[in-house]
Amino acid sequence: MWFGACTSTIGTWMQSTAQAWLVYDLSKDSFYLGLDTFLAQVPIVLFSLVGGVIADRMNRRNLLLVSQYVQMTTALILTLLVMFKVVHVWHILCLSFVVGIAQAFGGPAYQALLPTLVGKEDIPNAIAMNSIQFNLARVIGPTLGGIALTTVGAAWCFGLNSLSFVAVIVSLYMINVGYIPAKSREPIIDSMKQGIGFIRNKPGMDGLIVLAFGMTLLGIPLLTFLPVFAKDVLHGGAKSFTQLLAFSGAGSVCGGLIVAAFGKIHGQGKTALMVLVLMGCIIFAFSQSTRIPLSLLLIFMSGGAMMISMSMVSSLVQAVASDEMRGRVMSVYNVAFRGGMPVGSLILGKLIPIFSAPVIMGWSGGLLALLGLYFLVVQRRVAQL
Repeated sequence: MWFGACTSTIGTWMQSTAQAWLVYDLSKDSFYLGLDTFLAQVPIVLFSLVGGVIADRMNRRNLLLVSQYVQMTTALILTLLVMFKVVHVWHILCLSFVVGIAQAFGGPAYQALLPTLVGKEDIPNAIAMNSIQFNLARVIGPTLGGIALTTVGAAWCFGLNSLSFVAVIVSLYMINVGYIPAKSREPIIDSMKQGIGFIRNKPGMDGLIVLAFGMTLLGIPLLTFLPVFAKDVLHGGAKSFTQLLAFSGAGSVCGGLIVAAFGKIHGQGKTALMVLVLMGCIIFAFSQSTRIPLSLLLIFMSGGAMMISMSMVSSLVQAVASDEMRGRVMSVYNVAFRGGMPVGSLILGKLIPIFSAPVIMGWSGGLLALLGLYFLVVQRRVAQL
């Protein structure tokens, strides 16, 4: 399954690279970069809680398979639109929304399925390995995507992404699912309330959910607006953009390897918060850089810091969730984690044309550091985990 997921993620990053550049090239407006991210992520906020309930009521593999088929089809449609030169920005925005709906149901199913394939003591390592394959794909995907984008065109990026889903679909049919949830006729809203109540009764869990939202609200937009930095701040082109993405992914792979090497450590909450403060400072420094070599170094460091803090927070959430509640708990976490992306991207996408990308991302990095400091010094429940 690891190989299939890695192959699919490489294809997804190839598409993301080409799609971001295509949106900015067609629109000439950073707002549409933010809007594309918003439309891809907002269905996750709207439907993930329902997806979590369903993931606790049916075979999670089957639910994940449906999600993969939908995403494969949307990539194929975008391939044909670009190939026949009839693509418009609104086409891309609509397809991003459909992909978001598929991920809203597939995400909780995947996150709930993964820990059931390993022992509880191996959950941090499994999460780290999953993060490594995701971020290894962030290195390979943008590189291949950049080559394909500049040599044979965006259609190849989208087409190869569609084809890459075959590997993960085959892998899903091959795995042996150890836990299948019991069927339930309980109203969906009651099941949602149980999941939220479970989180509220666990010390520090509410703080972890807030952190998940804050990290993606203030940290992920750096990746969303890399085309703006590559083109308008660093005065580069598609090659500079893909270099920045690749270095960010390489840093994340290193961060994932560090987490996998240490596994579950004492004071994991405090460590995650300290790394989060560091990440905010690095993002601030990146926003002020006007030299490509320095920017590559800083984006590498931010990728590592981002992966370490996010992996640790995610493993803390997984560690306290029971199998029968895991889909609902992870759907709430998924809403928070993925919910910050569209909000941050949309707000920052509107502010960047007014104040400039360096100013807005500088403020974003500063606020992220302050968020980490707040949980370190003032509200210390997460730091005590």
